[in-house]
This record gives sequence, C-alpha cells and structure tokens, in this order.
Amino acid sequence: MMEYQWFEDDVFIKKERQKARELRQTQWWKRQCAKGSCSYCGGFVAAAELTMDHVVPLARGGRSTKGNVVTACKACNTKKKQMMPLEWEAWILQMKEGREKD
Repeated sequence: MMEYQWFEDDVFIKKERQKARELRQTQWWKRQCAKGSCSYCGGFVAAAELTMDHVVPLARGGRSTKGNVVTACKACNTKKKQMMPLEWEAWILQMKEGREKD
C-alpha cells in the first residue's frame, strides 16, 4: 500500500475548493467538458457526467488552476483518489500486469 504525504491546512483546502467551484462555472471548463472524454482512460463520457480532478490533489498541495485540473470520468476520479501522477501511472501499470497474468 502506498503511503501518502498529506497537506493538512484547512484554510488552504477550503480556499482551493472555492476556486474549483468558481472554475467549474467558466467557459473554459465547459469547453473541456464538451469534449466528452476522460483525461485518464480516454473513454467518452457525457459532459454532465465528467468530474473535475486535480492532477496534484489539494490534499497533497495542488491548486485549483487550469494547469492542474482535468476532466475525469467518475470511475477514474474515484480510483485515483489522492494519488500523484507518478503514483497513478504505477497503479495503472500494476492493474494491467495483474490482468495479463489472469
């Protein structure tokens, strides 16, 4: 099991969550969702079903900026949890290797 480093500043987290709510209302975000694809699995998803994922999670020091948020299907966003990009890639590879052995 991976051990995470947590960023525990409630004021920071609340501020960044508010920024994320505001970012979801922008035309930029609406255009991202209109593309209809998950940034992780590449699956096509209805715009209303896409979620906002922080590439570097807020709990790990990430910010709510255009450069740190991507569209993600609910399944990928839920599986990624608080993983950093390299941790997520390692998890995906581990899952693929497990399937190949079956």
